[in-house]
Amino acid sequence: MLEFLDAAPIPSVENGMSFLEAFQQMDTWMQVFWVCAVVGSIIFIIQMVLTLIGMDSSDMDVDFDGADTMDLGGGISLFSIKNFVNFIVGFGWGGVCFSGAIENKWLLTFVALLVGVAFVLMFFFIKKQTKKLEHNGAFNIEDCVGKTVDVYLRIPAQKGGKGKVQVSLNGSVHEFDAMTEGEGFTSGQKVEVVSVIDGSTVLVK
Repeated sequence: MLEFLDAAPIPSVENGMSFLEAFQQMDTWMQVFWVCAVVGSIIFIIQMVLTLIGMDSSDMDVDFDGADTMDLGGGISLFSIKNFVNFIVGFGWGGVCFSGAIENKWLLTFVALLVGVAFVLMFFFIKKQTKKLEHNGAFNIEDCVGKTVDVYLRIPAQKGGKGKVQVSLNGSVHEFDAMTEGEGFTSGQKVEVVSVIDGSTVLVK
């Protein structure tokens, strides 16, 4: 069932050959897959460690000039550094693992791309389920009023659209839609929650 894993060209350090020498003997395609797999995995592990020790208060999301930031609901953005890393990890290991079973490089690249997308979707699902558990907890959005929070996704000016803010309360981080009546705010800025608009949206300044 997993014969393709055994056939994958894993760099060997036997017979006096170093990892670097083995890597240099690979073709360009495999070098790209291995770089994505190894570098992506290292960054992924660092992100996981930062999350576990509570230093992952905000994800770096790609900001657009328009009001549409490709938000998928539940505080999940399509374009973010984390999602990019997840894709690179899936793409790299997908290419490495299936290289022994697929000889055509273009087909192998296509399969690796599909694995990368699958990794992103998998973490979307995990994060969405986590958010549901958070919202099912004993938390009142009214507790945010008067708190200073972090802008997670850009908030357009003059109620021109919704952004996202993150607030840390009772040891857990919550994300809510946010609007402002004044100037807009960019990701990473600190804002104050003025009032609650509805059960999932706050007004900030």
